[in-house]
Amino acid sequence: MKFFHISDLHLGKRVNEFSMIDNQSDILGKIAALAKENRPGAILIAGDVYDKSMPTVEAVQLLDRFLVWLNELDIAVFMISGNHDSVERVAFGADLLKRSNVHIARSYDGRMEPITLSDEFGGIHIWMMPYLKPPLVRNFFPEITVDTYSAAVSAALSNIELDAASRNILIVHQFVTGAEISEGSEEISVGGSENVDGSLFDAFDYVALGHIHRPQHIGRETMRYCGTPLKYSFSEINQRKSVTVVEMGGKGDIKISELPLIPCREMREVRGTYDELMDRGFYRGIDTEKDYIHIVLTDEHDEPDALAKLRNVYKNIISFRYDNKRTQAGAAFEITSDLDKKSPPELFGELFAAQNGQPMNGRQEEYVRDLFAAIWEAKF
Repeated sequence: MKFFHISDLHLGKRVNEFSMIDNQSDILGKIAALAKENRPGAILIAGDVYDKSMPTVEAVQLLDRFLVWLNELDIAVFMISGNHDSVERVAFGADLLKRSNVHIARSYDGRMEPITLSDEFGGIHIWMMPYLKPPLVRNFFPEITVDTYSAAVSAALSNIELDAASRNILIVHQFVTGAEISEGSEEISVGGSENVDGSLFDAFDYVALGHIHRPQHIGRETMRYCGTPLKYSFSEINQRKSVTVVEMGGKGDIKISELPLIPCREMREVRGTYDELMDRGFYRGIDTEKDYIHIVLTDEHDEPDALAKLRNVYKNIISFRYDNKRTQAGAAFEITSDLDKKSPPELFGELFAAQNGQPMNGRQEEYVRDLFAAIWEAKF
């Protein structure tokens, strides 16, 4: 049997206040078209269906259309919630949707039961584990210590009856130790407190992971993050987005492949001086009307009204910054350890020099001394 594995749709997401809903509608349409062409038996959606626990109307309507498209193709759907979702909202109408072969994991209640599909090799058991936190799982296992995410997942899996001789698929939305994250994309707790030991999933033939935006496998080929269908951060610019295809034969016979996803609006970084970026020859190969653009200007001096001028060419500038000696010096600035030995004007002078790559001139120093003197003498 063939499966599509997708995750982290983040429907309704905005990137720097730019709505992604049109891009999301387009990419879900392309996934449905790939499903029509490749005829998977089921599609596995591994969490973060929505970007917010209270999704927008447009996001809910888009998911509804996507499920209808898949139902019209007679493709089963298995969907879990992620850390961005409200599990109750994602699972609304789950009993009714089950009649249309759309299976949605409800809030964890201490039990997990598989749904079984069949092909010429026998049964394939699909297990769905919504995003788990220790406090939730702890309620159902008072006799054991559940103080970490790994312990929570371990406890949940200890309470299932798994037939290891059969084929088993687990859909799960957690951060498995060793995964490579995309800076600025995922919400991962500092210090590794969300880490889950991947060996806990050894009994499953395929583990459909969600939560990490970069497509990758963890340890073995059959424990995979499929990644997001769209780029949601400029740290993902160089990533190739895709649908993961899982072809499962008999026990132990699994083939993994990817089908590329091409967005209607690309996300790209454009770097150079102001004059370079405004040169027609420079941007000839860029869709300046549609693409989402991150501008990085390398001029040493600020161009007056640069952003407004650049928007005359690049219509969808999502972010804008300078990268030059001044900004690099500012990024590397460190607070000195002898603060108590320096006056406020001296400390301000150090900050000015670090951020501007040169010290203040005499007139500027005099202005700063007078300013601080006035501050100290002011009566509040």
